[in-house]
Amino acid sequence: MRGDRPRGRFITLEGGEGAGKSTQARLLGERLLAAGVPVVLTREPGGTPAGERIRALLLAPGEAPITPQTEALLMTAARAEHVARVIEPALDAGSWVISDRYVDSTFAYQGGGRGLPLRHLQQAQELATHGLIPDLTLLLDLPVEIGLRRRMGAMEEPNRLDAEARTFHESVRTSYHSLVAADRVRWHVVDATQEVDRIAAAIWQEMVRRFAAWLPLARDQIVSGTGT
Repeated sequence: MRGDRPRGRFITLEGGEGAGKSTQARLLGERLLAAGVPVVLTREPGGTPAGERIRALLLAPGEAPITPQTEALLMTAARAEHVARVIEPALDAGSWVISDRYVDSTFAYQGGGRGLPLRHLQQAQELATHGLIPDLTLLLDLPVEIGLRRRMGAMEEPNRLDAEARTFHESVRTSYHSLVAADRVRWHVVDATQEVDRIAAAIWQEMVRRFAAWLPLARDQIVSGTGT
C-alpha cells in the first residue's frame, strides 16, 4: 500500500458474448466512484498499448485462422502486461480495479471452447499473473442464443469470436458454470437476461454484501433505505 491507503479490491466480470459486461463494468465503476471509492476500469484482452494491439489481432473479423495454442498464448501475453502495468499498480495504490474479463475467460474460451488442457492454461496464467486472484468474479449469465442475437444486433461489427459456431459458445457457457461450481466463494452469478438497471442493482447488492466494510457511503445508503 501507499501511505495509509489500504490495497484496493479486484473485481472481474465474465460471461459469453452479448452478456453486457462492458456496460455493467462501467455502471459499477460509476457507482463505486459515487460511494467515494477510487476506481480503475479496464478490459481484456487489452488495457495496455501492447494488449490493445494483441486484442486487434485476436478479434479482427476475417483474419486468417490461428491455432488454439496461439490464441491462448496471445491472450496470456496481453494479460501479463495488463497485470504488471495496470492491475497490480492500481491495487497497490489503493484503487479498486474492475476488469471486463480476466483469467477465467481463458479457461472458458480456450479451455472449454477450444478444448485445450486446463492444466496447461493454469500454468500459463500463474506465470502471467503471479497468482493474482480476483476478490469477486461476477458471471453475467444468459442463454447463448440470446447473447448472440444481442451481439448481431449491436452497432459494432461482430468480432472473430462472435462468428464461432453455436456449439463453441455453448461449451464456453458450460465451462463458466463448471468454474463457478469449483469456487462458489469467489463467484456470483447474475441473470443477464434482465433489464440493464436490474442487472446493475443485483451487482451492487452483491458488492455491498461482500465489501460493506470498505463501502461506508454505500452502507449508510442501505441502512437509510436510499440504496438499491
